[in-house]
This record gives sequence, structure tokens and C-alpha cells, in this order.
Amino acid sequence: MGKLTGKVAVVTGASKGIGAGIAKALAAEGAAVAVNYASDEAGARRVVGEIEADGGRAFAIRGDASKAADVARMFEATREALGAPSVVVNNAGVFSFGPFEQGTEESYRRHYDLNVLGPLLVVGEALKHFGPEGGSVVNVSSVAATSPPAGGVIYSSTKGALDTITRGLAVELASRKVRVNGVSPGYTATEGTKAMTSLDEGTVQGFVAQTPLGRAGRPDDIAKVVVFLASDDSAWVTGETLRVSGGAR
Repeated sequence: MGKLTGKVAVVTGASKGIGAGIAKALAAEGAAVAVNYASDEAGARRVVGEIEADGGRAFAIRGDASKAADVARMFEATREALGAPSVVVNNAGVFSFGPFEQGTEESYRRHYDLNVLGPLLVVGEALKHFGPEGGSVVNVSSVAATSPPAGGVIYSSTKGALDTITRGLAVELASRKVRVNGVSPGYTATEGTKAMTSLDEGTVQGFVAQTPLGRAGRPDDIAKVVVFLASDDSAWVTGETLRVSGGAR
């Protein structure tokens, strides 16, 4: 019996990187997992295949987490395929870095739509499906929320907003037995960060040098903490955003 046996989880943005790691870790602890993706169907199906190969249950569901209709369809499909969800992980997000004066309205809206509006829509829909026993919500934030790097003010501000959402919803939803927590990763080596042209080798080494534990994060580093927050091991924890950064601040 795993820590999440009998639970159904929805993980947004789970086709690769941290989201994929989280989906697989939840499944390894017994949860049936809806692997959400926006465009990378092949990646999502690969994650589902890995979960099923290990004896777990999962399915891939396409949807833009910043669109209310997509979010509603995501949860309906999850309920039909796996059962009513009681664990939700808001991982879907977008990030880009560059000089502030080169930012555009389109970029601002894209960041805020997915990184801030998205989690609000997802939690709002999840509440329609959580049962009387409540549920657990985990929001994936970033150390950038409190230590914004140069060139990252827009992204960092969305994560600051997400931390406030975590605290606020934890208070408001506690009476409904819904716990809301967050994880705040430091620099984590993923397909997305490796593809960023603004993160050259020197910049990455700088991040590592500022990390007391002396290495970049891995998706499984984050996933293990998400499992803790999703499970009854953290039954007395809500409104917290745990820094998972190797000591970086």
C-alpha cells in the first residue's frame, strides 16, 4: 500500500520536466494520475506509458490550464476515466527571461494567464469534484518569487502571486477539509531550462555555485516533496510553501 493508494490526482503540465516527475512519483505511491498537457501529446503518452509499465494507472488529457472550458473538460474526463480527484498539482506554467524594457503586453498576459489565472481556474473546478473528505492542492512556485533574478521580474511576480494564492486559499478552504500548499524549487535541470537560450553554461554554473548543496535540482527532488504534501503525512500542514532548492535563496 502506497501513501496515495485509492487517490486520484490531476497534474497540470505533466508531459515533461518537473510535472512528469511529479506524475510518476504520485503514481508510484498508488495514485491514479491524469497527465495533463497543452501541446506535447507524445511526452504525455510517454509518461503514461512509464506509469503503466510500473503497474500504475494513468491517462493523458489535453487542455490549456488557462482556459475555463478546457479545465472543466479535464476534470470531467478524469472523473470518467479514473474516478473523482482528491489531489491536484498546479504545475503548468511558462517562463522567459530578458530585459524588462523588451517585454511585451503579449508576454505579460501569457505569463499571468497560465501562471496565475490557471491555478485559480483549476482549484475552482477541483472543488466541484472533491468529496466531503476534502482534498489536497499543491502549487508549484519558484524561489524566484522571493529572490527575483535580473531579467525575470514578470515571471517572478507571477510566482509571488501564486504564493499569496496558496496562503489565501488555505485559509478559505480549510473548513472544507481542503489543504493548499506549495513547493518552491530552485534551479532545476529540465528540458525547459536546458532549452532556454538565456541560460548559458556560465549562468547555470552560477546558479549551482549559489546552491549550498552544490548541484542543480532534479525533477524527483521536487516530486518527493509533492508526494509528502499530497499525502496524509502532511495532514497538519496547510498554507505553506516549502523551499526545495538545495539551500538556495
